[in-house]
Amino acid sequence: MKFPPKQLIDLRLLFALVLFLFASACIKPSSPRETARLLKVEDATQADLIAEVNRFARVNSMRAKMDLKFEDNSFAEFGSKEVYRQADGEVVVQRPGKILLKVQVPIIKSDVAQMTSDGEKFRVAILQDGGSGKYKKFVKGTNNADYSKLQKNLNAADIGDSKEAKKNVNAFANLRPQHFTDAMLVRPTDEGHVYTQSTIFQDEVDSSVEKKSPVRTVTRGYYMLDEFGKRADGGLTIQRRFWFDRVGGIRLARQQIFDAKGEIESDITYGKQGSLTATGNYTNLPLDIQVTRIKEKYSMRLTYQTPEDVMIGNVFPDAAFVLQNSWNLEEMDLDKKLLETATTQPSQTPINTGVTRFRP
Repeated sequence: MKFPPKQLIDLRLLFALVLFLFASACIKPSSPRETARLLKVEDATQADLIAEVNRFARVNSMRAKMDLKFEDNSFAEFGSKEVYRQADGEVVVQRPGKILLKVQVPIIKSDVAQMTSDGEKFRVAILQDGGSGKYKKFVKGTNNADYSKLQKNLNAADIGDSKEAKKNVNAFANLRPQHFTDAMLVRPTDEGHVYTQSTIFQDEVDSSVEKKSPVRTVTRGYYMLDEFGKRADGGLTIQRRFWFDRVGGIRLARQQIFDAKGEIESDITYGKQGSLTATGNYTNLPLDIQVTRIKEKYSMRLTYQTPEDVMIGNVFPDAAFVLQNSWNLEEMDLDKKLLETATTQPSQTPINTGVTRFRP
């Protein structure tokens, strides 16, 4: 292709200008900057990811002694949180959604609280409140009910401004036993859902490297496996998202559970892996689990005290997951209180039964 003379001259001038700019001593490379170290990742298929979820789902029941650590995130919007001292816990879980959780004071093994869920109803016994006894209660409610309408009234009537009460009660105020069933007993995949696979890379701090090290920040790759439920109108609703760490293998690192509106209900992270039980049949399972409930503004970290003593596969009677008020505590039936609120305040917004949250 031939250019007209004028265009040819213009192109030569432009080419000469580019050469001059690159050759000029005034143009120097920018100063080197530290950047995140990109970690090598492994590959996996969607079938591999589904198989890993279902490997976790082999655990259908468990009994374990655990260390529990609570964080009250009520003031997270202001950049602060309150970390509670560690407590001892005994957890019994069984499919499809049954759980018994006992919280004890370390060393003396005195119960602070006990709670159960049979999959539909929950019961919580607050047994210690710092010595006054005023805040000891036996609370009953429904797993999928929304008690947010009761929150303001219960705060004023039952907790008030007592520093001691807040110290001992706040950690359990929004804690519900059913929040931990899907964290410890991962539900298997099934053909009734739709699954998609994608990838993501994010910068993280490698805590195993010294703080001043230039390679402390790394870029880690993850696979994400999204689970969608089918709606009656043919649409899809996201229900769960699994994050798989791709560095050094494929490891389930995180599970997010969504509500009907597509908002996160539970954000669950899984720590380093090891063996549970002494049988050798349950290897490469997380030894610590952290459950964050954003709406209820708390998180709890569960760490197995002695992983080899964990019991898996036992069948527990249904009665084990229905707590009885053997302490003769004052009872608080949240469903009745909710009905009373709806009756006395009919002009308020209709109750949404999507989220469970309240403060006893």
